Amino acid sequence: MKDVVLNDVMNLEELLERRIEEPGFWDNPERSTKLVREAKHLKDEVDTFRELEQEYEDIQTMIQMGYEENDASLIPEIQEMLDHFSETLEKMRMKLLLSGEYDGYDAILRLNAGAGGTESCDWCSMLYRMYCRWAEKKGFKVEVLDYLDGDEAGIKSVTIQISGENAYGYLRSEHGVHRLVRISPFNAAGKRQTSFVSCDVMPDIKEDIDIEINPDDIRIDTYRSSGAGGQHINKTSSAIRITHIPTGIVVQCQNERSQFQNKDKAMQMLKAKLYLLKQQENAEKAADIRGEVTEIGWGNQIRSYVMQPYTMVKDHRTGVETGNVDSVMDGKIDIFINGYLKWLSLGCPKGLGGDDE
Repeated sequence: MKDVVLNDVMNLEELLERRIEEPGFWDNPERSTKLVREAKHLKDEVDTFRELEQEYEDIQTMIQMGYEENDASLIPEIQEMLDHFSETLEKMRMKLLLSGEYDGYDAILRLNAGAGGTESCDWCSMLYRMYCRWAEKKGFKVEVLDYLDGDEAGIKSVTIQISGENAYGYLRSEHGVHRLVRISPFNAAGKRQTSFVSCDVMPDIKEDIDIEINPDDIRIDTYRSSGAGGQHINKTSSAIRITHIPTGIVVQCQNERSQFQNKDKAMQMLKAKLYLLKQQENAEKAADIRGEVTEIGWGNQIRSYVMQPYTMVKDHRTGVETGNVDSVMDGKIDIFINGYLKWLSLGCPKGLGGDDE
């Protein structure tokens, strides 16, 4: 059965490669880009499978040698090979769970600080660093599209584009409210404080989307850019904010050099959100993909990060938790992403997350 599946994948890979070599293949850039992406994805999957097969055979050979020669010194090397094999197999298994239409796309992630003033803005900057560190570990590219500093410290809001294979498929697990519990460094009384930040994630759909937008349904505002980016962005009101009045969707972009480029990128983001919204079959899914959170506060959080009086990060949907908060804040969030993908594959069962204080 394994050989049959592998042969089917290899035949499909060869078919795609032949299509790429056909005359006129590049006449339709949208279609050709999609096929090239699929061909690369299939080739990577086949290569990984072959590597796993070879590693499995090598492990069996080493174990057999150890038994025959009664050589205990081989145990550490075999353990290292087993650990690498298990890690690669788990990554491949997670990729198989990325079956959504847009899972292979780049991701646009937006963080908004909730009520709580400077403490919430600081929490927003901590999450921003966490996602940047995660992307860095994956070898993904991070680009800041919009950035608004906090009044005293931290970040009020930030929008970033994370580019890499399956970026959206992984990061859609992060959509929702993230709650922090700690003794605030901004509280003179040294009291424990709770802060909230909302995270909105959407795929970066670059293809021309069949969505009609009535000019009367949108409001376009210009404003001066802020945050890192050099002196240029602060000299002109080149940043763009587009509000889609019927749905309340708001998109912003200040990264590009010109107002026209920012408007094009913002319109692309708006079309992507409206397209996804249109595809949903019920109101609950629509609210989820739209990226709106009715209230950035208690009771809506998907994950809690507790730093005092004990340390714990817990996902309230899947029940996955860890006591190593520092590791999580340094970008090691795959434990939660993988847990979310498994949870989805099980049909999103309720009651796994439980409650914490």
